[in-house]
Amino acid sequence: MHLAHHHGGDSRARGHAALSLEAPYASLDPDCVLDAVSACGLWPDGRLLALNSYENRVWQVGIEDAAPVIAKFYRPHRWSDAAILEEHAFAKELADAEVPMVAPLLFGGRSLLHHEGFRYALTPRRGGRAPSLESPEQLSWLGRLIARMHSVGARQPFAHRGRIDRTTLIEQPTRAVLASSLLPPSLHDAYRHAAARVDQAVAARLEAVGPVRPLRLHGDCHPGNVLWTDAGPHFVDLDDARMGPAVQDLWMLANDDAGMEALLDGYQQMRDFDFSELALVPALRAMRQLHYAGWIATRWHDPAFPAAFPFVAEPRWWEQHIADLHELADAL
Repeated sequence: MHLAHHHGGDSRARGHAALSLEAPYASLDPDCVLDAVSACGLWPDGRLLALNSYENRVWQVGIEDAAPVIAKFYRPHRWSDAAILEEHAFAKELADAEVPMVAPLLFGGRSLLHHEGFRYALTPRRGGRAPSLESPEQLSWLGRLIARMHSVGARQPFAHRGRIDRTTLIEQPTRAVLASSLLPPSLHDAYRHAAARVDQAVAARLEAVGPVRPLRLHGDCHPGNVLWTDAGPHFVDLDDARMGPAVQDLWMLANDDAGMEALLDGYQQMRDFDFSELALVPALRAMRQLHYAGWIATRWHDPAFPAAFPFVAEPRWWEQHIADLHELADAL
């Protein structure tokens, strides 16, 4: 790879606190992205492709006479530096254990980089297509890989990345929605009631299942974060990695009971599975629904969100969301 001269001055001194909470990415233009990659000693060829990401900003950057890299700019104020470094360390631990996980590149021994107040990381570009969730063979393969990921994840806990729990996935999002102008005032009481029903039902389900052994998880293991190639699948994006039950990394890949059976068939070839965790799936599904609404409400000031989710500004979306929450509470 060609080396570029470092651009002047240490921008870390500016710190990410200077970036606006209202428009955190306002100053992240293509020149800033190219300069950040150049500052690592790489030589961008000017080709930039913005990738589909709302929480962070992610670009594919062409490099002179070398493979492109992926530049991920972390949302300011979301994770601490310690939490991001823990994500990177987990990715490296998985890659070292030959679990196909894309881990950040190191520059001067560092994976967490700073430029113009932004924190970012570069990873190799690894292409692929979504897995076929109808294929028992592919699901079994994914089950084996997730079991291997969990064997690494069970070695030690995260210290800085939190856990999948009611505080993170119910209480905080509910508060965000109730404080948001997106929720029509006429629906406040209905929303509060629906969220409380879900919370009570989830709490009862968690108590009924009893303690499960938490481990370090991918955390957001949906089909978009699994890329399939002719050589097989690999995982990307540990941005939501947290402590939680093993089943969290399985249920989003299972369209139905047969899908879960195929996943677990593969999983158990590599690692024991606690079948009592299957009873957590409806609770995890309900928490994800609540969290989704809270996430959009929290991020609405970011111009990318109204553009991507315009339907959330309509009262009928909230009416349907409230109806869905009651349905989830009933199912629990």
